[in-house]
Amino acid sequence: MTTATPRRLAGLLAAALLLQGGAACAMSLTQAYEAALRNDAQFKMAEAERDAGAEAKILGRSALLPQVQGNYSRNKNRADLTQRDILGRPNLSHPEYLSGTTSVQLRQPLFSLDAYARYKQGQAQSSSSEAIFDLRRQELVLRVVGTYTDALFASEQVRLATAQRDTLSEQAKVNDRMFVKGEGTRTDQLETQARLDVAEASLLEAQDNLTTALATLSEVVGEEVKQLDMLGPNFPIMPMPEGGFEGWKELALSRNPDLVARKYNIEAARQEVNKQRSGHFPRVDFVASYSKADAETLNTYTQESTSRAVGVQVTIPIYSGGAVSAATRQASANQIRAKADLDAAVDRVLVDLRKQYSAAISSVSRIQALEKAVASGKLLMKATTESIKGGVRINLDLLNAQQQLFVSERDLAQARYNYLLSLLRLRAAAGTLSQDDVTTTARYFR
Repeated sequence: MTTATPRRLAGLLAAALLLQGGAACAMSLTQAYEAALRNDAQFKMAEAERDAGAEAKILGRSALLPQVQGNYSRNKNRADLTQRDILGRPNLSHPEYLSGTTSVQLRQPLFSLDAYARYKQGQAQSSSSEAIFDLRRQELVLRVVGTYTDALFASEQVRLATAQRDTLSEQAKVNDRMFVKGEGTRTDQLETQARLDVAEASLLEAQDNLTTALATLSEVVGEEVKQLDMLGPNFPIMPMPEGGFEGWKELALSRNPDLVARKYNIEAARQEVNKQRSGHFPRVDFVASYSKADAETLNTYTQESTSRAVGVQVTIPIYSGGAVSAATRQASANQIRAKADLDAAVDRVLVDLRKQYSAAISSVSRIQALEKAVASGKLLMKATTESIKGGVRINLDLLNAQQQLFVSERDLAQARYNYLLSLLRLRAAAGTLSQDDVTTTARYFR
């Protein structure tokens, strides 16, 4: 029999504590998701990107609102002034004086295609950033549930491997007693011992996988995770919504956050075209100003003046060296690219939607088949044990039945986790995944 090192024994003890620990100390799926919302670095980045994107709406709106500008200047001047007297002779003087200007100007766009395009573009960009944030939130749900179920499956592997090791160990003792009594064979001992050695190695590998899975989950939730809720005894199959795949497809095309964001990107690109094209159109502004000058020029350095003006300013572009036309063509090309990006994204989403829909449907049949396989495997174990006592079966038959039962239980656990993940991924592809789905999934665990 393979001898475990002290480090391995400590790992096995940790696995046993995980599997036997009280539920009060376990982290539920809902708690894991809430911790990830607080601590996950990728989600914090998504929140910052959303907050930054929300300002695009305000920046775009500002182009339509009044712009108020104030100016103040104060200067010390020393001039050379030449004046002629009544006889025509030059008289040079060097006056020194302080001059200053204070002004306030208000400018309100009355007609500006550029300002309107910036306003609409800002709205599209903010909406796009909100959709991208929704996409990142759904990705967080999938990462949390994915790493949580990975850790659970790893712990299930440890449990099954431990049970298989213990069963083989007990079988080895039975073979030894039967050999001593002359009722068993050396071949039976060697067969069981070989299986036991493999089971010991498998158990150590399962423990290493569990340690890695728990570390990965801890990284996602931002807290150390030692115990988890396990799958409950009942595993209900949720009915699929009516409408079949076409119903899910309709949802995906209208609500998938990736597609929604790309649609807003197309609108932003369209407004960029309008913004660049506005360089060919006049701009009309309402302008009001108030200014006060003190010694504004050399001729008036002993005077103060105040002026008030209200009027309309029209700016008509005439020629800019072809820059406006080039920028418009460039923006049009980017709009075409944005449309192509959307078409490619639609294809990817529908392929993934079909994949997850098929996985969710097939997982139900797989779970039902494996539940029958586990039940049959347990009956086969019992029948084989009785047959060995009657001399009908041999030790190898029992070992094979044990291995088959272990494989069926492992596959059943994996099929159940895959079923839950497929449903969540299906909802994510359709754009309907929310925190309520996390709560619903958490009910499968206890």
